[in-house]
Amino acid sequence: MDPLLDSLNEQQRAAVCHGDGPLLILAGAGSGKTRVLTHRLAYLVQRRNVSPWSILAVTFTNKAANEMRQRAQSLVSQLPRDAWVGTFHSLCARILRRHGALIGIDPSFSISDDADQLALIKQCLKQLNLDDKQYPPRSVLSAIGRAKDELVDPRTFAEVAVGPQQEVTAQVYRLYQDKLALAHSLDFDDLIMRTVELLRESPEALQHYRQQFTHILIDEYQDINAAQYTLVRVLAEPERNVFAVGDDDQSIYAFRGANVSIILGFSTYYPEARVVKLEQNYRSTKTILDASWHVVKENRNRHDKRLWTQRGPGDPIYVYEAMDERDEAAYVASRVAAGRANGMRLSDFAVLYRVNAQSRAIEEEFGRRGLPYRVVAGLRFYDRREVKDIIAYLRVISNPSDSVSLQRIINVPARGIGETTMARLAEYASSHGVSLYQALAEADAIEAVSRKIRHALAQFHATIEELRREAASITVSQLLLHTLEKSGYVSALRAEGTGEAETRLQNLQEMLTVTQGFEADSPDRSLSAFLEHISLMSDVDTYDPDANDAVTLMTLHAAKGLEFPEVFLVGMDDGLLPFSRSLDQEDQLEEERRLCYVGMTRAMHRLHLIRAHTRTLFGSQFICQESRFLASLPREILRLRGTGDSGQRTAEQEPASAQAAQLRSPSLPPGIRDGSRVRHPSFGEGRIVATTSSGADTFVTVIFDDAAVGMKRLSLQYAKLDPA
Repeated sequence: MDPLLDSLNEQQRAAVCHGDGPLLILAGAGSGKTRVLTHRLAYLVQRRNVSPWSILAVTFTNKAANEMRQRAQSLVSQLPRDAWVGTFHSLCARILRRHGALIGIDPSFSISDDADQLALIKQCLKQLNLDDKQYPPRSVLSAIGRAKDELVDPRTFAEVAVGPQQEVTAQVYRLYQDKLALAHSLDFDDLIMRTVELLRESPEALQHYRQQFTHILIDEYQDINAAQYTLVRVLAEPERNVFAVGDDDQSIYAFRGANVSIILGFSTYYPEARVVKLEQNYRSTKTILDASWHVVKENRNRHDKRLWTQRGPGDPIYVYEAMDERDEAAYVASRVAAGRANGMRLSDFAVLYRVNAQSRAIEEEFGRRGLPYRVVAGLRFYDRREVKDIIAYLRVISNPSDSVSLQRIINVPARGIGETTMARLAEYASSHGVSLYQALAEADAIEAVSRKIRHALAQFHATIEELRREAASITVSQLLLHTLEKSGYVSALRAEGTGEAETRLQNLQEMLTVTQGFEADSPDRSLSAFLEHISLMSDVDTYDPDANDAVTLMTLHAAKGLEFPEVFLVGMDDGLLPFSRSLDQEDQLEEERRLCYVGMTRAMHRLHLIRAHTRTLFGSQFICQESRFLASLPREILRLRGTGDSGQRTAEQEPASAQAAQLRSPSLPPGIRDGSRVRHPSFGEGRIVATTSSGADTFVTVIFDDAAVGMKRLSLQYAKLDPA
C-alpha cells in the first residue's frame, strides 16, 4: 500500500512523479487537479527530500490556497503552517514586507482595496481639474490596472501614450502612484508589479528567492497574466522546475488581464516541457460531459482533449423555452420546489447567469414562493459600510499615512469635521510636505480651522494614538472591541435605534468572529497580517455552500471551481450568452464559449438550459434568438420543454408563470404591518419595514436579525410569516 500514489489514476500518477524541469498538466473540469497538486507537494517532500521551504505553491484564491495547505498537511505532517502556499498577491505581499525596503517600500504598507483605489482616482481627477463624466473613474482605474498587468509603469505609459485619452490617463496614473506612495500603500496590481521590480532591481533579493524556491507549483495556470507569468519565469531560472496545472477550456478572466495564450504557448516558452492530460472526470454524468464538449470543441485556440467518465449517461439535458424572464424564473422556482419536495436540499441547486441584472426576476419569484436563496456576487460582507468603516479604523491604526482610510473615518461617527475642514487639512499637508495624519497632529497651527473643530481634530488624533499604543500589546479582537468603543461607533449606532442600525451592529459582531477565526488559524496574528488577510479576500473565499440551506444564485464567472447536483443555466440567448459585445470578435466569442462550458460543467447530475423568447433587461425589451451554444448541442441528448419553434404551447406546456398565478389568493394575516416583528421558518425573526400591494398579492420587506439573511421582500401568498 502506498497512501501517496495508490489513490491516483495513471495520468495523475505520471504528473505527481514527474522528475525535474517544466511540466504542464492540462486538468479538465472535475479531474482532480487539487489532488495532483497536493500529492505533488507531498511527493517532493517525502520522496525527493525537498525542503518544504523550497517549494512555492501558488493559486488564485485564498479558499483554494487554504484547501491546498490543509490537504498537503494531511499528507505531510512536517509541512509548516506558514509554508509558502498562497495566492500570487499574498505571497508577493510577503516578499515585499521582507525585502521591499531594497526598492524603497515601507514594510508596514497598507493594501488598498477596490473602493480605496476608486476614491483615490476620484481625488486625482479632481486635483487635475478633469471632468469625471468625460473620464469615468472606473475606466481610468481599469486602464491603469491593465498597464500594471503588463508591467508598464507611469513613466513608460506616458512615453507610449497615444491620443488625449491615454495622455490624460498617464497624468492620473503618475499622480495616483504618488498618492499611494505618500500613503505608504500598494494596490493589488502593485503587489505583483513591484515584486517583479524588486527581483529585477535587486540582485540580492533575486539570488535569495531563486536559491530558496527550487520548485514552483502553480494552480489555475489558464488565469495567469503577463505580470504573473514574468514573475514565475524570473523566479524559476535556472532550474525551470515549473509545475503548472490548468485548463485552457476554463480561461474566462480576460477582463482581469488573464491571457489564454500563456497556457497555450507553454511548450513554446519551455521547449523541454512535458505535457500530461487529466481527462477522467469524477464530477458529472456522461451526458453533461458530452453536451459541454460539443460547445467548447468549436474553439480553434485550444489544446485537444475530451473528458470522459466511468459514470453512466444519467438524465438528459433539460431545455426550457420560456415566454419571458418571468416565465424563466417561474420554471426554475417550480423545479427547485419539486426537488425540495423529493428530499433534495436547497443548497443542491444553483442558478447561473451571465450578468448580475438577470438575478432580479429569479429573486422576485423565489421571494414570492418563500424559497430561501443567496446571491453570491451581491454585496460582500467586507464591502458593507460598517465593516469598511471599522477596517478603515484598523488601517489607520496600523498605517497612519493611509490617507484614504483616514478620510473615510475622520467624521465617522459625526464629529463636525466636514469637507471644508478636510480641504484645509489637505492644503496644509501639501504646503508643508507632510502626510494628512501629521497635519491632523499639527491642527492647532491651522488658523483657517475654528477652535471648536481644532478641538475635535485633536480628540480624534488622541484616540487614534491611544489605540496605536494598545495595538502593540493586545490581540486584534481586543483592538477591534476597543476601537468600536473609543471611536464612539457602537454608541452612535445604538443611539439610532433603527432596524438598519441593529443589522449593522450584528455585522460588527460578525467582524469579531472573523478576527477570532484569524487568530485561531494564522501563525502571524499581527494587525498588519490580519489587514492583509482581509484585503486579499474574494467573493468565492467567503462562499460556504453548507452555511445554510438556500439556493445559490451567482454569475458564471463566480461559479468557477464549484459544483452542484443540479444547475440551471438561464439566459441562453444570443446577446446574453454569448454576450452582445463578443459577437464580432473571435477571441471574445471563444471566451464566451469557454464561459458556457464552465457553467455546464458545474453540474453533477442534472443540467437545465433555459432561453426566453422575449426578455426585459437593462430597461429595454428584446426579442431573443436562441444561443448559438444551445443550437450546437445534439438533439438526442436533450429533453425539450416549453414552446416549440412555432411559439405555440399545448396545455401541458403552459407557462410556469401562469401555473404560479393560479395559486395566488390574497391574504393579510393579523399582526402583519409596518414595524411589527415576524418569524419565518427558514430566515428566523425580523422586523417589517415596508408593506406594498401588487394586484391580488401583498409584499412585505423584512430586515431579519440574522445578518447573513439581511433584507428580503416576501410575498404573503408564499412566505409563511407569523407574528414573533
